[in-house]
Amino acid sequence: MTSETRENQVIRSPFAAPRWLQNPHAQTMYPSLPWVWRSRPALRRETLELPDGDVTAVDWLIAADTLPDAAPLLVILHGLEGSAESSYARMLMEAAYARGWRPCVLHFRDCGDYRNRLPRRYHAGETNDLRHFLNELQGQREASGNPGPLLSVGYSLGGNVLLKYLGESELETPLAAATAVCSPLNLHVCSEALDTGFSKRYQKHLLKRMKNSVTRKFDRHTAAFNWERAMNARTFAEFDDAVTAPLHGFDGMQDYYDRCSSINFLHSIARPTLIINSLDDPFMTPEVIPSADRLSDAVTLEISAQGGHVGFIDGGTPWKPTFYLPGRIIEFLEPHAAVPGL
Repeated sequence: MTSETRENQVIRSPFAAPRWLQNPHAQTMYPSLPWVWRSRPALRRETLELPDGDVTAVDWLIAADTLPDAAPLLVILHGLEGSAESSYARMLMEAAYARGWRPCVLHFRDCGDYRNRLPRRYHAGETNDLRHFLNELQGQREASGNPGPLLSVGYSLGGNVLLKYLGESELETPLAAATAVCSPLNLHVCSEALDTGFSKRYQKHLLKRMKNSVTRKFDRHTAAFNWERAMNARTFAEFDDAVTAPLHGFDGMQDYYDRCSSINFLHSIARPTLIINSLDDPFMTPEVIPSADRLSDAVTLEISAQGGHVGFIDGGTPWKPTFYLPGRIIEFLEPHAAVPGL
C-alpha cells in the first residue's frame, strides 16, 4: 500500500455541531438529559453463560423478533458503566431496526442491573466474552441454515474492546464489519486527560459510580484487592491500579494499560472497520489519534473537529436534537449487511 493510499484511510468527518451546541462538554453531557432521547424500546433479557462459569446479560430489541432469521444482526457494546439503557445504545437499536436489522446489547460483566457470579468485573481489554458470544451467534445462525451477516458497534470503552478483539482475531472472526466510536485508543493518554481541567468532573462522576458498583459486589472482608486504596482512589489510574488490575490478573495499572490499549492492535484488523473520534473529546486528547501507518488496510479513521465524547448532535432544537452517529454507523455497515434472497 502506498503512503498516499494510507493517508486516504484517514478522513475528515462531515459532522458539524449546531450553533446552539458548540461546546464539547455540552455535546458530551446533553445526550444523557432525560428529554433528549425519550424513546425506551422494549427489550428482552437473555442470560449468557460464559466458559469460566461466570454469567452476563444480553438485551434484545423485542420489536425485531418478527424479522427473518437471516436478517443482519448487530451487536452493540456499551461504554464505561453503561448498559442497554444508555441513550446511544437505544437510538442505535432503533436505527438498526428501521433498516431491518436485529440489534442487541452485550453487557459487560456486572454492568446495568445484572450481577455476575465470579469475584471480577470488566475492563477495557476483556475480549473473551465478546469472542464467545459472537461464536455462539455464528453457530446458531449456521445451524438454522440462515447465516446472515454479523456486525458490531462499540462505544467508548466498548469500542476499545471491539478494536482489540478485531486485531487479535484478524480473519478468525464471524464479524463482517464493525464501527468503534470515541474509543480510548491509548489508555495511558485517556487516563491523564481525565485528570486535567474540567474533565476531572467526568472522572469524579464515573469513579463514584464505579465505587458504588464495587460496594454492591464486595466489602472490605471479601474484596480480592486493597479495599482502602480502592475507596480512596481519586483518579482512574489509582482505581485501575487498586481494583481493575488485581481483579483481572494484571501487574498493576501500567501493565493493564500497556496490554489493553487498542492502538496496539489496529495494524492487525482484517475486517472493514470504521473508527470515529473527535479532536475535542474531553475523555482524551488529540495525542490519542493514531498515524495512518498504524492502521491496517481494513481500517478507516474518521476524525471530527467537534462532537465531544459520544455526543455528535448535529442539529434540531435543544428540545428535539438530531444525531449524526446512528446514520453514519448504518451508512458504513450497510454495504456489509447484504443478505442474499432478502
